[in-house]
Amino acid sequence: MCSNEGAPINEREKCHARANANLVDCLTSSNRQSRMQRKHKVAFVTIVPSPYQRDLFGALAAREEIDLSVFYLESAAPDSPWPEKQLRAFERILPGFWFNLGNVRAHVNWLIPDLSDSDFVVLSSFTSVTGQVLMRRLRSQQWLFWGERMRQQTGAKRLIQQQLASPIAGAAGIVAIGGAAERDYRSRFPNLRHFCIPYHCDLAPFLATRRDADARPLTFLFCGQMIERKGVDVLLLAFDRLVATGMDARLLLVGREAELPKFMNLVSPATRLKVDYEGFQAPECLPAYFARSDVFVLPSRHDGWGVVVNQALATGIPIITSDAVGAGLDYVENGINGVKVRAGDVDELYGALQTLAQNPDLARTWGMRSREIARALTPEAGANKWVRVFETLAIR
Repeated sequence: MCSNEGAPINEREKCHARANANLVDCLTSSNRQSRMQRKHKVAFVTIVPSPYQRDLFGALAAREEIDLSVFYLESAAPDSPWPEKQLRAFERILPGFWFNLGNVRAHVNWLIPDLSDSDFVVLSSFTSVTGQVLMRRLRSQQWLFWGERMRQQTGAKRLIQQQLASPIAGAAGIVAIGGAAERDYRSRFPNLRHFCIPYHCDLAPFLATRRDADARPLTFLFCGQMIERKGVDVLLLAFDRLVATGMDARLLLVGREAELPKFMNLVSPATRLKVDYEGFQAPECLPAYFARSDVFVLPSRHDGWGVVVNQALATGIPIITSDAVGAGLDYVENGINGVKVRAGDVDELYGALQTLAQNPDLARTWGMRSREIARALTPEAGANKWVRVFETLAIR
């Protein structure tokens, strides 16, 4: 599946399509009839009720073939204060707490449900105590690991990561979030079955946006935490160079403030006047901010996926992303709907900003291609891919 990172988007789409088709090639008519008579009982154990995962879970719960339960390790994430939403009948938050383990939160939960009657259990955390317990408890069942690409570590951190991830070898398979993640997991666990399902979320509000690009200066948008890992310092330095050339452009920042005051000290007073910081916004408010932009920029030093790329695609704007962003590797193609630059490279990012600032017609053309790509990334399409994974494993 999608083994060529540098392949054009249409080739990767064909690759994903072939991979998904292969999942069901071996199903006989009797298998299909049997599935109509019995649902797959599926339990997801994941970290937090993020709006984007919940979109997928809602679509999965609506499928006749699936009897779904979802268990969350925490009710909210401190670095992403999404507004609290009422849980649905198939969702439950496990009691517990978390502690810092390096740069991740390690969760400890109790009242862990008995999952022995589940046909499939899907786990998304190997750094939590809860995840470690479940990976060992489920050895006699079919369970799947579901995850973004792991961050590359060195030294002692790498050894710790390898030790924590080692129980994944007992899974029935791995569902990787994107092509880069799939390739990474294949290299780490070559003997497992591997599936590739990028994030699918509700993009209807973004697809419905209408933009008036002629009434304002060209606007670049960044949406995410204002932290070093997201490359916000690199973005500000590149934008500072663009402003110094006299280009009439603005930078719109949306997300938790975090390290932004420190980063703003890196740029000139003239650049600061062209930066609009709007703070953290609830998911339902984001389409309005995307509609105010002409180009989306995500220059992360590491991003396992990056759902904001899905949202930018649906808005119909070109995307500049680093080569360390999972979604960018799958859905941004140089010269077609955006530009990929080296992570941490101010010069390359400045060049990409300059190209689009000087060529607004090109930006509009690339944006139309982005929107075409987004139409296939609905929660229903994601649920269909998951059903195919379960059907494939059910015939073993």
